[in-house]
Amino acid sequence: MRRRGYHHHWTASSGLALGLVTSLALGAVAIGTSTAGASTQATTRAASPLAKVTVQGTVGTKPTVTFTKPFKVTTSVAQELATGTGERLGQGSKVEVDYVLIDGRTGTEVSTSFGTNTQSLVLDKKQAPPALVKGLVGSAVGSRVLVAIAPKDGLTKNAGTGVKTNDTLLFILDVKSLRNPLARATGTAVTPAPGLPAITLGAKGKPKITIPKATAPAQLVVQPLIQGTGPTVVAGQSITVHYTGVIWASGKQFDSSWDRGSPVDFTIGTGQVIAGWDTGLVGQNVGSQILLVVPPDQGYGSSGNSNAGISGTDTLVFVVDILDAY
Repeated sequence: MRRRGYHHHWTASSGLALGLVTSLALGAVAIGTSTAGASTQATTRAASPLAKVTVQGTVGTKPTVTFTKPFKVTTSVAQELATGTGERLGQGSKVEVDYVLIDGRTGTEVSTSFGTNTQSLVLDKKQAPPALVKGLVGSAVGSRVLVAIAPKDGLTKNAGTGVKTNDTLLFILDVKSLRNPLARATGTAVTPAPGLPAITLGAKGKPKITIPKATAPAQLVVQPLIQGTGPTVVAGQSITVHYTGVIWASGKQFDSSWDRGSPVDFTIGTGQVIAGWDTGLVGQNVGSQILLVVPPDQGYGSSGNSNAGISGTDTLVFVVDILDAY
């Protein structure tokens, strides 16, 4: 749960373009097929509009990209520049990538993850632009992929300052790793302390939270319900979670990733989410399910969150399945 603002839909990533673009729906794309070795220093493609784009540098280092401006395509197109030797990417895969995003009209770099934080992307057309999904599916970990996104696909609307709606966008993406988050918490059931909300799980794993007829605790409560056996969550990591949140006073649900059909990613332990999450989830194990009872001072404070219907005096209750940490 983000510290500021109501979290309505979080796809795969934060930051950059990948953070902006994952919720946009794009049209069909044409995908190139030729490949080159992973140590390729300069790659050109003769049978594609991408032949006009030269990408220099080895996979894993920030590429240098040159082309005659303006560069335009009328249909989105992608091509693998260097072929990795790792696991193949499929539909629905969650991948970690480094990227550079360039405006084809000006040649200006819009954003990059090189030198900052690797970005996450779920290869699902409902969670990421189809152009990127189709460009990456079938490639392997260690590959470098070039994707040109046509203006008609609408990505320019949120791409960044200075980008115009008729610009073509160029992505160069290095596939760093493939992650396979759990679908739901798994491990050993833990008997909770008395007096806490009762939790029952639906067939797919969504929790139903029933609030007791009692005064909400004044302090943060962290109660494991399922003890996982995966790696321990460390501050500064990104975690993949499914969660449901309700208000203690009313029992009303105000948010649930289960209802949106996909888990979400947050950076944990760095103040990017509410304090109750930072405190309660760091140190837990992947695979665990955690009940958090979060008083106002560990949640949204005295201002509450009006978009979510949360007042400044509301205690919040979350059930969080920790599915991955990286």
